[in-house]
Amino acid sequence: MEQFYGFDLGDAESAIALLKKEAGSDAALSPGAVTILSLQGAKSFISACAKLSSGALVIGEQACYAPDAVSRKVRFKSRFLTDPSAAKDIRSFAAGVLGTLRENGDLIAGDESCFYIGCPAGWDKNTRELYREIFEDLGYPPAKIVSESRAALVCACQSRHLQVGYDILSRPVLVVDIGSSTTDFAYITKGKEVSLRTAGEVFLGGGIMDELLLENAVSESPQAVRIREIFEASPAWRSYCEFAARRLKEQYFSDEEYWSSPGIECSKTILLRYDSAPVRLKIRIDADIAEKLQSGPARALDGSSFRTVFRNSLTEVSRSIEGPQPDLLFLTGGVSRLPAIRDWCREIFPDAVVIAGSEPEFSVARGLSWCGKIDEDIRAFKADVAALISSPVVEQIVEEHLPELYRLAAQTLVAPILESAALPVFDRWRSGQIRRLCDVDTALQEEITAYLHTEEAHALLVKPVTAWLGPVSASLEEHTMPICVRHGVPNAALNLNSYLSLSDIDIQVDARDVFAVNEITWLIDTIISILVGLLCGGSGMALIAGGLPGIIAGAFLSLLILLLGKNRMQKAVLHLDIPLPMRKLVPKNHFRTRLEALTEEVKENLTRDLASEKSDALSGRIAREISQQIEECLIKMAEIVEIPLG
Repeated sequence: MEQFYGFDLGDAESAIALLKKEAGSDAALSPGAVTILSLQGAKSFISACAKLSSGALVIGEQACYAPDAVSRKVRFKSRFLTDPSAAKDIRSFAAGVLGTLRENGDLIAGDESCFYIGCPAGWDKNTRELYREIFEDLGYPPAKIVSESRAALVCACQSRHLQVGYDILSRPVLVVDIGSSTTDFAYITKGKEVSLRTAGEVFLGGGIMDELLLENAVSESPQAVRIREIFEASPAWRSYCEFAARRLKEQYFSDEEYWSSPGIECSKTILLRYDSAPVRLKIRIDADIAEKLQSGPARALDGSSFRTVFRNSLTEVSRSIEGPQPDLLFLTGGVSRLPAIRDWCREIFPDAVVIAGSEPEFSVARGLSWCGKIDEDIRAFKADVAALISSPVVEQIVEEHLPELYRLAAQTLVAPILESAALPVFDRWRSGQIRRLCDVDTALQEEITAYLHTEEAHALLVKPVTAWLGPVSASLEEHTMPICVRHGVPNAALNLNSYLSLSDIDIQVDARDVFAVNEITWLIDTIISILVGLLCGGSGMALIAGGLPGIIAGAFLSLLILLLGKNRMQKAVLHLDIPLPMRKLVPKNHFRTRLEALTEEVKENLTRDLASEKSDALSGRIAREISQQIEECLIKMAEIVEIPLG
């Protein structure tokens, strides 16, 4: 795709952003590459459509006051979930927008382009698909429906002046999108939206303040009766005046200090033309009126104030969040210019940073256009990762480093195994629980097996695996770095070393999550098999009689050798129930010393046997299965890349 359109179709007003990807240039990677298109001379245009007596369709401000209009439609998006006719009205408006874009040359047939269209976070999959089909049927370029809250956060990520880095995107974020009819809350953690009970369900929008401001203006007008008659007969004129009130309100709240200066009035006069002589309506706002907008009772809120309902909604959202409370609140929508909004947010979320863009009314449109570019980047990035995974590269790297894994595993596990498995067996033999030395092998095998399947042993195995992943990652990085460079992704995003303590994306991952130690039962079983072979097979004699086992025990064994010969002596002793007093003569410290002497030998033999030619099948399996786990890890990391990208 060469062009990515973001269509923020709002209930009161709409905006369209365009991000162009220029061939051979990285200009599209700059936040300034997104342009807000002007329709009928306005970047933010009224969501209204009208059919003229000639059959022509007009949209925006023109639809509000066209004298020959036979029908006018406004406020259709807020009715989409409840009024079947709203879909038809949205279709008419969207058709008018499409026609205007083509007339202006902003959309040319045959260009590679796509549309990303916003919707409330609370809309489910089926509703989004029905909404998308409206645009598809009209002949829009390929369209995708994206949460407006998600788009707002994408805009924040791409707006460098906000200083929202990759790290915040791994932490919980609450996007508060204050539209004209509803306030939409989206809880996003690690770049993924999490459903909230209140998402898309709070019917509290800036339009309520607009209505209050307009009602105040009408009440102050000497022609109030006539103006009310016009509003009753023409909802479009009323909507137009509300739009003017909204702009005036935003103008005032963007610099309250300036408008509070003596002799300066924040006002706008509208000339209403309907049926008879034009009527003038002056809309003004000052400090007293501003306070009334925030704290005064509103019919649409059953007598409650905007402040009360908004704060109560924030409180409900806070209670409904099952995870950690947000670290960041990102505000979007024109009402977010109101300083009091930020104060209320800080009251409910005192530990969160509260920010908004410089043009919050365009945050969603800009973010939607970025979503298109991001989706394309992610598809290309994942395709390159998939190509790496399907190649033999990962398996070859693993095979090259397997000997080091064997060595580290042996160095880490042998001493704890002898301590935790062999010593208890000796104690059981010495106390008479094990009657014959020939039973020691069976007991030792059971102890080794049981120990290596404990959480303690698994935790021990994590350490050599983590150390081993270092050089594996370094070798793998030679192949992942070009992918990251090609797509402008931080190299740490595909670096196994950084993934263990990811600073760029700030996600802490345990080695056992990267490398499924708990699932490598076959590796543990192999270690058990080799250790049993090394330690058993007459181990009772080897471990107890070796070295200086005690004067009486040594004399006893020497006597048997003289009487029976060495081979028959070993067989006899292995099946002999040695008297308990004689067993006590074999000191426990002697046995521990014997184990310490054997430790290095066992480590060497275990390393050798794991890597021996006889273990080619094992090594092949280890290479395949570890490679598969690393590849799965790369897939997960590729998914996480969606966070810094968008």
